Amino acid sequence: MLQIKVFGTTPPCANCQRAEREALKAAAKFPGQVEVVHLDALGPEAQAFGLMVTPVVVVGDKVVSTGKVVPAPKLIPMIEEKLEQGG
Repeated sequence: MLQIKVFGTTPPCANCQRAEREALKAAAKFPGQVEVVHLDALGPEAQAFGLMVTPVVVVGDKVVSTGKVVPAPKLIPMIEEKLEQGG
């Protein structure tokens, strides 16, 4: 299953919440194939990506956005590409 990771602050800021909502909207187009995971920007997994600002959106293993919200219509083609490559 393809993961969309949304790294944000705890408690989440407005943009982190929006980024997660947009990711969930995009994932809904791919039932059973995509899951959205919210992760703390200060957690160990975030350090592996070298995160400096939030929100950060990662599709599969690729950082697709730092510091801004990616609208669902822009996430969908990124998800399609990753799924075509085998997730």
